[in-house]
Amino acid sequence: MSAFGAASIAFAAPPTPGERITVALITHSGGAHVEIYLQSLAKAEEVGIVLLSDPDGTYEVKARATLGEKLAKVYASYHDLLANERPRLALISMEAKLAPAAIDAALDAGGHVMAEKPACTNAEDFAKLAAKANAKGLHLMLALCNRVNPEVVEAKRLVSSGEIGKVYGIEMHIVQDQTRLTSEAYHKSWMADKARAGGGHLTWLGLHWLDLGMFITGAKVEQVAGFTGNVGGQPINIEDSVAMSMRFDNGTFGTLTSGYYLDKGNQMHLKVWGSDGWLQIDNDKDHTVEWYSAKSGAGPQERSFNNPADFDPYAVFVRSAVRASMGLESPPITTDESLRVLQAVYALYRAAESGQAQRIE
Repeated sequence: MSAFGAASIAFAAPPTPGERITVALITHSGGAHVEIYLQSLAKAEEVGIVLLSDPDGTYEVKARATLGEKLAKVYASYHDLLANERPRLALISMEAKLAPAAIDAALDAGGHVMAEKPACTNAEDFAKLAAKANAKGLHLMLALCNRVNPEVVEAKRLVSSGEIGKVYGIEMHIVQDQTRLTSEAYHKSWMADKARAGGGHLTWLGLHWLDLGMFITGAKVEQVAGFTGNVGGQPINIEDSVAMSMRFDNGTFGTLTSGYYLDKGNQMHLKVWGSDGWLQIDNDKDHTVEWYSAKSGAGPQERSFNNPADFDPYAVFVRSAVRASMGLESPPITTDESLRVLQAVYALYRAAESGQAQRIE
């Protein structure tokens, strides 16, 4: 099996006594999940100081209330912050078009980076950043937090251990509500503008499942074909619907349906077939992986994870990124894995536009 996706998650490893790092939170009014990131930084034992770049003053009050004494200083620009401070990790949540410049500056300042997706409007920009991070020995981690969900970690273990044999194929769908697209506020947001967002459902939500397909199987997408469109007809210039076919580097084929179709809620499914069985994850069975292995001679089995009510994949992922920045564990997602999922996304857009399958080099 390929080493792709080999990084493991250490959920409860204790910090080195007394060791704390400085983290910069670089954002603006268009940043996503910022309040969740504030809460995650507040919870992370290894974070001693947080520096905030908040040019429009959107998050300062909330940051002070959430972080308390951890919040050491607020800057009006990330340029000023990085000129005066040396954070070990920069957590960057910005409009996709604006994110590459901030990531580049943080890497130049010598810090690791965790970036809210998609973090770019084309894969070429992110590839340059990934090359810089690798050259400097730094982590560039895309915030794909579903990786740390226990059912996902267990699914990866089942595949890696050979429980279902050689992987043959994978089927995925991730579907959310069309209702959000009817909002006038959404129409005016950067997320509804391809020039600022890079794309629509696939760049914002579909890439989560695309990443999980690679993470669980340990295989990389190497060729894609498919279609994108605006089937709902809302006044937006991003896609609300994607049908994607893909070939993986281990010979596996897969499909992904990614779209805004529902009136409310979401429907998510991932299934992997192998020579000796199969496994699947469905959101209608919360935190559960179901599998069958011919090796065991038993029927289909399932394992549910009864997480605490306050289980937060963002908090787990952020803490893992912090610890990786300290050299205490492997990153929750590597630089190359972050790049590969974005390359697959933007290759699909090229395939849809050209009508021809696209290879990822």
